[in-house]
Amino acid sequence: MRQKLYLSTIDPKAGQLARDYGLGVEIAEYCTAWNMDADFARTDQTVRRAIDGVQRRIFHVPFNELFPCAIDPQARALAARRYRQAMELAAEYDCKKLVIHGGYVTNVYFPAWYTQQSVCFWREFLETAPEDVTIFLENVLEEEPQMLLDILRQVKDPRLRMCLDVGHAHVYSKIPVMEWLEACAPWIGHFHIHNNDGSWDSHCPLDQGTIPMEKLLGRIEQLCPQASLTLELAEAESSVRNLLEA
Repeated sequence: MRQKLYLSTIDPKAGQLARDYGLGVEIAEYCTAWNMDADFARTDQTVRRAIDGVQRRIFHVPFNELFPCAIDPQARALAARRYRQAMELAAEYDCKKLVIHGGYVTNVYFPAWYTQQSVCFWREFLETAPEDVTIFLENVLEEEPQMLLDILRQVKDPRLRMCLDVGHAHVYSKIPVMEWLEACAPWIGHFHIHNNDGSWDSHCPLDQGTIPMEKLLGRIEQLCPQASLTLELAEAESSVRNLLEA
């Protein structure tokens, strides 16, 4: 577990915890794109303090107002430009793995449109992406796994995999998290792990919520033994101890 475990820098202590426990970090400061622009100098200092001495790193790409599934080609162009900017920055931090939201918005995109436009976007985007980069497409508001699976199957590029965010699935989908895992396992390369009570995306510690976390983690180990996992928690220390010191 230790060699596959990352801590999101939404926890200000993630870097120190990663150094203490021999874990990786997932850089989250650039989830908001303006941190790559006007606020870059300050943000860069924060990130470099967090990753100092941490060998394994993942980069979370911006998502605010970015829709790779957009029908408007100008909107897709903005997403592509920001993603390329993020990919170049990720390389500066020696990150070969990037997490990107799928961009689905309930009652805005018909599932067929979402899939169709996403497939077009990712086929084109990957034409110029480095061969050694892996992009993990993360579920957020998707109500069922089939939409993401259709995108991955149709794009059919080993550089495009899935990040299953178990907390998002628990809140925004009526399909149980265990069923998401069973359906998506062959395509999953990374997980976001956090708990909640099913009513709000609260990013609670692993032992605070209604996801059967011990059962889920055991099944992840069986179905996706090579996948990495990020604890996406504002305060990760107690969950790290529960996982590694039990």
